[in-house]
Amino acid sequence: MKIAILSGSVYCTAEEVARHAERLLNAAGFTAWHNPRATLADVQAFAPEAFLAVTSTTGMGELPDNLQPLYYAIRDHLPAWSGLPGGVIALGDSSYGDTFCGGGELVCELYAELGIREVQPMLRLDSSESVTPETDAEPWLADFIAALQG
Repeated sequence: MKIAILSGSVYCTAEEVARHAERLLNAAGFTAWHNPRATLADVQAFAPEAFLAVTSTTGMGELPDNLQPLYYAIRDHLPAWSGLPGGVIALGDSSYGDTFCGGGELVCELYAELGIREVQPMLRLDSSESVTPETDAEPWLADFIAALQG
């Protein structure tokens, strides 16, 4: 199964989590592809059969600048990805209250609009509690892998 990993990062933390996820997915026998500067054409050329989004949150619950062009291109074109499996890992800081992991919430809403089915609930990684988000994501990623294999 070909899994496109979409990432949005400000200080490269989400990108590191995405790279770690790519390694784990490839080790599990999937063909994972990650390009933090991907365009819609890049993603469509890869022809994904599943999605993983890893994103931090900026400002008042927005997506990072590097993910916004792809996010809006997907929203504007609504590719035929209905029924494909997906998952979201969101990074944020719980001290921001209502906007905590808002970037991930935006991706979940986009998945719903596209008909991508989340195979498990979004993982929320809190930067005020975690200094090793790649490691903290591993149990969730193991469940994600199992859900895709099932």
